[in-house]
Amino acid sequence: MVNQDFKRADYVAEYRILYGDTDTMGQAYYANYLKWFEIGRAELFRKKGFSYKEVEERGYFLPVIEAFCKYHQPAVYDDIILIATRFSVERRIRLRFDYEIYKKDENEPIVATGYTIHVCLNNKKRPVRPPEFILEKLQTERVER
Repeated sequence: MVNQDFKRADYVAEYRILYGDTDTMGQAYYANYLKWFEIGRAELFRKKGFSYKEVEERGYFLPVIEAFCKYHQPAVYDDIILIATRFSVERRIRLRFDYEIYKKDENEPIVATGYTIHVCLNNKKRPVRPPEFILEKLQTERVER
C-alpha cells in the first residue's frame, strides 16, 4: 500500500513498462528505476511550470551527486507504474527528490523507493544556492496529474 507521506507527493507521473525495460527474467531492469526517478522529477518540473532546459538556459545545472534505490518487488512488462515525487531542500545548496514507485492496478503495492540529491551549479560549474525561481516553483502546492 502507498506510504501515506507519498499520498501527499508533489506530483505523481504514470509510466507503462515497455518490453525493452525488462531483462531476460521478464522483470524491469534495475537501472531503469533511476530513469523512472528522472521521469518523475522532469514531470514534476513541467507541472510546476518550468523544465531543466529553462534552468540551464538561465545558467544553472542540477547534477545528481547521490542516488539511492531500494527494490521492494519486481515490476514486469506492461505494468503501469506510478512515480510519486516529493521535493525538499537539503542543506543550502542541495535539492532532494524522494520517490516511491508503485503499481497502479494491483492495490498499489510498492515496487521501489529512493531518492536523488542534486547540487546547484552556476554556469562556471561552481556550487551555489538554488536560485529563487527554482525554489519558488518547486515549493508551491501539490499538483494533480
